[in-house]
Amino acid sequence: MQINLTVNGKARASEVEDRTLLVYYLREQLGLTGAHVACDTSSCGACTVHVDGVAVKSCTLLAAQADGCQVTTIEGLASGNDLHPLQQGFKECHGLQCGFCTPGMIMTAADLLNTNPHPSETEIRVALEGNICRCTGYHNIVKAIQWAAEHQAVPA
Repeated sequence: MQINLTVNGKARASEVEDRTLLVYYLREQLGLTGAHVACDTSSCGACTVHVDGVAVKSCTLLAAQADGCQVTTIEGLASGNDLHPLQQGFKECHGLQCGFCTPGMIMTAADLLNTNPHPSETEIRVALEGNICRCTGYHNIVKAIQWAAEHQAVPA
């Protein structure tokens, strides 16, 4: 089937099989490998992307369901060489170790900061409940999100 969507600000028209999951479309057809495939059950959050501005787990969404939507992946957060405040926060606060969960953590956190620009530690931890990290223990991930909240651009 034919789908038309906007990915990271770029219009995309593609042929996909009806059963193609969004995560596989992004990775295999568009070469955007930031969303990781891990559990295929929406348990880990490594595949999180934004669809029409909302964080979704792309391993449980068909590419056809995103037809006509705006999709943002981790690759679409940075502006040229300027990292998104969350990407910079993860760097500054050592919010990653192996990095496998990092794109999903950042995309989930970006959704949180879009709706709650100054979340408490508890609100951050609740927002991350659907994302699993096996390396860090979450302490520095929370600190990275707090750093980003303090350093994000404030709309005029």
